[in-house]
Amino acid sequence: QVQLVESGGGLVQAGGSLRLSCATSGSSFLFSINSLTWHRQTPGNQRELVATIFMGGSTDYADSVKGRFTISRDTANNTLYLQMNSLKPEDTARYYCNRRGTPLWDWGQGTQVTVSS
Repeated sequence: QVQLVESGGGLVQAGGSLRLSCATSGSSFLFSINSLTWHRQTPGNQRELVATIFMGGSTDYADSVKGRFTISRDTANNTLYLQMNSLKPEDTARYYCNRRGTPLWDWGQGTQVTVSS
């Protein structure tokens, strides 16, 4: 099993940037062999897939963040990142990381991102 700890969120003005981190522990092997994802969730809504980084390094993004967000991974340190630029108020949400596919790992506590207008 892999444990997930997200960090890096905060309050930022529209147009600003944040870099989220997802530290993993429990199995570096599982981290290294999985495609990984970032999701976000606002109160009362389902989690939304934001970005995916596949095993080979290719990436995919939701249309709403394409060109502004960049997902990356540091396999040596078992850490996943999400660089978020040109933030908009609609990016306000709690952000979570996980693997792609099922079964999902247990969700972490997430990290809150709040973008003020």
